Amino acid sequence: MKKLTFATRKSALALAQSRAFVRALHERVPDLLIEELHIVTSGDRFTEHKLQDIGGKGLFVKELEEALLDGRADFAVHSIKDVPSELAPNLAIVCVPRREDPRDVLVTRGAKLSDLPKGARVGTSSLRREVSLRAARPDLTIEPLRGNVDTRLRRVEEGAFDGVVLARAGLVRLGIEARATETLEIDVSLPAVGQGALGIECRSDDAATRVILANLHDEQAAITVAAERGVMVAVGGSCRMPIAAHAIRRDGALHLAAFVADADGSRLRRGERTMPWPTSEDLARALGEELGRELA
Repeated sequence: MKKLTFATRKSALALAQSRAFVRALHERVPDLLIEELHIVTSGDRFTEHKLQDIGGKGLFVKELEEALLDGRADFAVHSIKDVPSELAPNLAIVCVPRREDPRDVLVTRGAKLSDLPKGARVGTSSLRREVSLRAARPDLTIEPLRGNVDTRLRRVEEGAFDGVVLARAGLVRLGIEARATETLEIDVSLPAVGQGALGIECRSDDAATRVILANLHDEQAAITVAAERGVMVAVGGSCRMPIAAHAIRRDGALHLAAFVADADGSRLRRGERTMPWPTSEDLARALGEELGRELA
């Protein structure tokens, strides 16, 4: 029996999505013994600070990559939207499973976005979401809010915020999608790069593990994610820069929409591209880089 260890953050969402991936992997490869390695990342420890002030979303990945490099883990399960454009040397994202709905949701005590009163307090730590909310409702008060999903939902229940914006995929994976008051359409809140997708990372030279993980690789998800990440690479995207990208397969073509703004939300630039459905992730990434260079 083949034994593998996977690294994951300890949050309820990270555990839920990692365990769901492992269950699916067991269905494809029953002769596996898979163990968990729980890791508290820098991003989890410093919850009182804005991510852009302490090093960015890569802080949710760094310690998991260290576990891969020192041999404590054979693979790591990430939310792709937390993965920076450059991975640590000798590591690779080798599997992108089927993608969940990438859209954002608004959670309130009953009001939809259009019904929130003037000055209502909406919590988010995402510059991208802040830019989108201000465009849709410039009269709202947008305030920083970090923490796990339960923490953010509780702040609404307690009345500290009138609403919070979260990824729908996270609520689905936790089995609490009914908590969403409203799913925000793409033209209202363009998703983060890779939102709703997982990225499974392992050592580049671990051929045996790569073969096992490939059982759950979804080519369509990988191509849409590659296009979105191409935008991020081209603009030099970081958590200090509001950036959104959404790729979808429609009518046999790859449609990509993106926006980029300056760190303060000014100089918002939007763009779109369409190409015949690409035959590789490299072609999709090239499309994203072409659009990203225009927006940079």
